[in-house]
Order: sequence, then structure tokens, then C-alpha cells
Amino acid sequence: MRTLELLAPARDYACGVAAVDCGADAVYIGAERFGARAAAGNTISDIARLIEYAHKFRVKVYATLNTIIYDNETDDVSQMIKQLDKAGIDAILVQDLALLPLTAGTGVPLHASTQTDIRSAEDVLMLRALGFTRVVLGREMSLEEIRAVNAACPDVEIECFVHGALCTSYSGACYASQYFFSRSANRGECAQFCRMKFDLIDGGGEVIKAGLYLLSLKDFALINHLEELADAGVCSFKIEGRLKGDGYVKNVVSAYSQRLDELCRRRSGEYARSSIGRTEYAFTPDLAKTFNRGYTTYFFAGRKPNTGSFNTPKVTGESVGIVKKIEGRCIIISGFTTLSNGDGVCFFDKNNELKGFRVNRAEGTRIFPLVMPKGLKTGMTLYRNRDAAFDKLLSKRVATRRIPVKLTYSATPDGFSLAAETEREEGVKTAISFAHTIATKPQSDNIRTLLSRWGNTIYKAVEINIEDEAAQYFISPAALSELRHDLARLLDERYKAYKPARDKLPPPAGASVAALNPAYKPKNVANSLAAEVYKEAGFGGYNVAPEVDPSAFNCPLMQCKHCIRYALGYCTKHGGAVPTWREPLFLRFGNNRRVRLEFDCKACRMDVKQV
Repeated sequence: MRTLELLAPARDYACGVAAVDCGADAVYIGAERFGARAAAGNTISDIARLIEYAHKFRVKVYATLNTIIYDNETDDVSQMIKQLDKAGIDAILVQDLALLPLTAGTGVPLHASTQTDIRSAEDVLMLRALGFTRVVLGREMSLEEIRAVNAACPDVEIECFVHGALCTSYSGACYASQYFFSRSANRGECAQFCRMKFDLIDGGGEVIKAGLYLLSLKDFALINHLEELADAGVCSFKIEGRLKGDGYVKNVVSAYSQRLDELCRRRSGEYARSSIGRTEYAFTPDLAKTFNRGYTTYFFAGRKPNTGSFNTPKVTGESVGIVKKIEGRCIIISGFTTLSNGDGVCFFDKNNELKGFRVNRAEGTRIFPLVMPKGLKTGMTLYRNRDAAFDKLLSKRVATRRIPVKLTYSATPDGFSLAAETEREEGVKTAISFAHTIATKPQSDNIRTLLSRWGNTIYKAVEINIEDEAAQYFISPAALSELRHDLARLLDERYKAYKPARDKLPPPAGASVAALNPAYKPKNVANSLAAEVYKEAGFGGYNVAPEVDPSAFNCPLMQCKHCIRYALGYCTKHGGAVPTWREPLFLRFGNNRRVRLEFDCKACRMDVKQV
């Protein structure tokens, strides 16, 4: 039996609770500093509150300390690690290897963040040897490559992204934001260079494509491939989105949780969820109604066309119809989708620019905008990028998670007892003194009714067994309530005392760490502790982080599996048209700045370089 974990993002405490309620098995959240999303920091006290809530359902909480750190910050990081350890954190996601010695005395497991730029089984073997218990694989890896990692490193937990925004560059290997805007992606301050508009220019100065978002990708969605990932060895299915609100979290987590539940039911002898509790939903999740740039499986099944979102980096949503006629301040559309007051609608104008407006009033196929949009013409396609009714639904509590309990009600020599059995746990039992008096009428129905009332607790009675001897005696409603309340207290105390195991892998025997991955050259080294870790591991040298030394900008600004030449149909490796342009190719953006594109067809990679 293998356990499967649905890992959800938490921008804050409220998002974390929503994720747990909607079926997450684990949650990842940023602390006040040193997380790869600088705008999504949280106090230690809020993280501790989330841990207390999550652990009731055996849901784990991971903290993200996955930026590079400077020498003058190591004391602050060390203090934060101690505070997270005291709060009961289940693991810490790490990019900077300085955290290896800083966590050495805590016993907190370390997960290698995708920011460590994991591309191969050799990378995973190296990280396992350094002390990581789990690795977060790069989004670019195919199913076959994931299988190969699991075959080579079966004792390392594999975490894979399955949903959300895609970084165009390999994570941890993107320096464009730092180079052009002094905002480091490796410090959680990415300026989203890949979501900018570019002109594609050839070596002779000819414009090949103008005004397109040529580095912008669609969003990732592997909801239809969870079983294949599980069979390939993946244990944790990660949803991206620590900057998203709780509406996004509720919808996406619910969709993926229901799909994992279905998998575990169908293959109950092989897979089970890693947390406990059952969720009841008050809505039907719909991934089309949550922020997305269109969906792609990216490289899951190898290189595929149409992974880019070149027309806009913004959400367009679902198509709702064609503009049939415009009458004054009324737009008449032909389509089958019913719009609602407050919906957000957008369209591409004649210049292929995305424009939008808010629906003030909707009457069937007739919509009345709050402000009449400029550039809208008959024949244009309309898209709904905000479903007001769905958003209103998600603003409420849409899921309730409870722990199923099986109750046994029995007679004791001087009263009655009530015992509870819960999923994967030893039972608890309580008793009350109450004189035995033969009842004048059957008591079973009354007992079942009162024992099924668990109110606002996290428990739900799914089975109530009443022993024959106990059913013949009268018991007051107050006494039954006392039994139930005391049992709930005992269950609460047990769940509050829960401490997840912190497993660590034994160190490998034999060769040095560096020998496991001889082609690897350490990069993004920003402090002396990380440098010492690499030295002790046997690496002969390392690349200093450009954030520390600007002269280190001698590497590509981006390394991308995404390839513009392939996307435009001119791939020389996979088959395509013969280009008419003259290389090298350049991307031109604001203030006439440029970057050069370099294609490594043997490695099937596109590098974005300085000019």
C-alpha cells in the first residue's frame, strides 16, 4: 500500500484551512521571509495555528524557505528554523544548501525545492546523498523521465507539480528578472519577464513576429494523468499558486482531491490518501472557471505543440458566444452560455489586444456593460473570465471535512460506556455511572439519534453499534450527551498530541556526493555555508550567484525547454518548415532592449542570452 498526497498552496492561514477542508493531504506555506514568493509571507504564529488545525486530519504542513540567502542572513534563517521546528512544521522546502548545516540539530526533514533545478536521476541521487528526503522535480520532466528517477532512487519521495502556472525557464536557472529589473527570482521577487510582450527579430533586423508574448506559457493541468504519475512513483501531487486567493484553492483542491479519491477507491489495495477524514462538498468544482491561461500537459508525454499563451498572459476564460449585434448600450450575442450580472467578459480587438468589461445587467442573450467597451465589433468572440455566481459560491464555505467514527455503546456494571474507532488510529473509550433501569419502551432509536449529533466538531458518526444488554436500559438524554462530549474531548486530545514521524534517509555508502553527479556544477552560491557544503561534498568549484556578484552574469539569462523555433513550426530536430530568416534570432522588448536566442538542438533547449 502506497499513500498519495495532494499538496496545496496556502497564501495565508485562511487559504490553508480552505485547502484542508477541501481535501488536501498537505499544505505548503511561506514564512515571513526567505520564501520564493516574497509577497506571500506569514507569521510563525499563523503557521502554528495552521499546523494545529491541519494535524487533526493528519494533514502535513511544509514551510518554504527556498530562496538563496546571504551571509548576513544566516542567523535570521537559523532562528526562523528553530521557531518553525517548535511550531511543529513537518518539513522545510530548500533551495540554498546553507540550510543543511542550519537544520542539522533540529531533525526537520528537508525537501529539495524545484528551485534546486532538478532535471535528472543524477541530480536526485546527489540531493539524496546530501540529506534530502524528498525532491520536487522540474515541471519539464516527462513521464518516462519521472519513471527513470524513481527506478534509480526508489527511497526518495518524489513530488511533482500537477497544476498551475508554468515558469518558462528551468526553476533556479532564471536570471532575467535580476539582470533587467534588479528583482531576483531566486530571492522570491520575480518580475515575470516571461509574461512580457516581445518582437521576434532575425539577424538582418527583419521583424518575424510583432507584439506577442512569446515566452508566456499556458497553465499546467495533469488532472487526467494522476494514475500514471502514481504508477511512475510520484507520492505528492503539487498544486502551484501561493499568490492565489482561497477561491482558487477551494476549486482546484476539490477537483484534484475528488479525482484522487476515485483512484484510491478503484485501486484500494494499492493506494490510499496520506491524511484522514472525509470531505462533503456543497459545489461542483470546475477548473475552467478558475484563473488559467488555457491548459497544457507541457512535456508530460514529450514535446507537443500549442503550449504557449502568446496572445496574452492574462486569463481569457471560457468562450460564451459571438457578438451578433450592437444596439446602443446593449450587446446581443449568439451562444449557449447564460451570463449573469457582475460577470467579467473579454475579447481580442482588431489589434489582437485583450480588452474587457463588466456585465452590469444580463437578459438572456442581451448584455448591458457597465461601461461600453471600445473596439468591440460584430463577429468578435466573447470570453467570460469571471463567473460572478461561481465566485460568490466560492466566497462561502463549500466543503466540510470530518473524521468518521464508529461508535459502540455498552452497559457496564455501574452504568454505560461509549467507545470510538477512527481511521488508522487506536480507539478511545469513556464511561459514566448511571443506575440500570429497564426501559418501558425500546431505546435503540433514541440512543442512535442522540449519539449521531456531533455538532461543530470534526467528527461524524458513520456507524453506531448498541449492544443488546445496553439497549434494554433507560438512559437520560443528558447522560448520553455527557458520554458523547467526553468522547469528543478524548479524541481531540489524541489528535492534538499527534506528532508526525520525521524520517531521514541513511547516508549513502561509498563514493563522494560529487561522484554521483560528475557533470554537475554548483550554482547560485550566495554564502559561505553553502560553499562549504559543496566543498565537503567533493565539488571542485561553484558559480557565485549573480545577486552577490554581477560579474557572474556569464551564463544564460534563461534556460528553457520551451522553444520559440519549435512553437512557430521551424524545428530542425522534430521536423518543420525551413526558416526564411537569418539567425541569430533576438527578442526585443521595452525601451528597445534585446536578448539573443540560442538553440541547443542536441539538448533540445533554448537559451535566452545577453546581447
